[in-house]
Amino acid sequence: MDHFVYQGLPSRVVFGWDSLQRLPEELDRLGMARALILTTPEQKALGEQVAALIGERAAGVLAEAVMHVPIEVARHARIESARRGADGCIAVGGGSTIGLGKAIAMESGLPILAIPTTYAGSEMTPVYGITESRLKKTGRDPRVLPRTVLYDPTFTLTLPTALSASSGMNAMAHAVEALYAQDGNPIVGLMAVDAIRALARSLPAIVDDPKDRAARSDALYGAWLAGTCLGSVGMALHHKLCHTLGGTFNLPHAAMHAVLLPYSAHYNHTVAPHALNAVASALGGEHASEAGPRLQALNYRLHLPTSLAAIGMPHSGIREAAELACANPYYNPRPFDPTSIEALLTAAWHGDRLA
Repeated sequence: MDHFVYQGLPSRVVFGWDSLQRLPEELDRLGMARALILTTPEQKALGEQVAALIGERAAGVLAEAVMHVPIEVARHARIESARRGADGCIAVGGGSTIGLGKAIAMESGLPILAIPTTYAGSEMTPVYGITESRLKKTGRDPRVLPRTVLYDPTFTLTLPTALSASSGMNAMAHAVEALYAQDGNPIVGLMAVDAIRALARSLPAIVDDPKDRAARSDALYGAWLAGTCLGSVGMALHHKLCHTLGGTFNLPHAAMHAVLLPYSAHYNHTVAPHALNAVASALGGEHASEAGPRLQALNYRLHLPTSLAAIGMPHSGIREAAELACANPYYNPRPFDPTSIEALLTAAWHGDRLA
């Protein structure tokens, strides 16, 4: 066994149907007496349901979370949390809402209790991202890691199938990249492979029957593992591309992950064969070269967009995106430059079939 370092993250997970009913007890554990509830505008009613459950401990519902956490939204949320005297945040939603909670925590140190309603996985990571002047800046800070996560599959039963599938592929990307992360280790590797298997079997079942309770629970389990992987090790090319395209072109976050993942995985298969063998095997294949095509086939099975053009990426922005991604690159097992990334993005823009 090679030398490795595994750093566990200090978060508490409560998983299971009707876990929301344990919210008051979990607030007691955190010493949270006045919680600001965060949601997107579309999920305000859910935030109000949570507020009703905790009564006078609610500092109100701030339904302003949007994709990629624009700096203006983050600033206003920080002002509101202070104005309302909040001593913590309850983030009810997906990556956008949890990201807004992180933006507040990064400046104030307020604890976050997360109640995920998608499969994005952000709730298990100390990774934050804020977009300013068309650039999404990301980083890691232990202050933004949610202290407690309530995984209640009940809240995913009404998640539309398209969003279920795309957010599940977002989680899949966390697991795939963890297998060839620069600081990867065997423990994270085990979680990553199990996450890929859980998502690959549950997402098609959800698309076929959105009320399949076993599949919903299985997908949330896979998302938990994938998010833990993302929080435990570094990111690589795929996440760099998604951060670049999301911040600069405001593309839909989860769908963008789904579109790009087959291409970024395939880009690395010759230099990270052990990792991509594991991905292919978890998807029913045998060789590293099958990982990208099998991820793409899963996108087709889930009826997801399979090209950047289909999700609003302008063709004229490909070269700019390639240059931005290379200007401040993340680690990647295979070196990359603007020419190679422009080729990758061009293939993804057209939705070229991988073989």
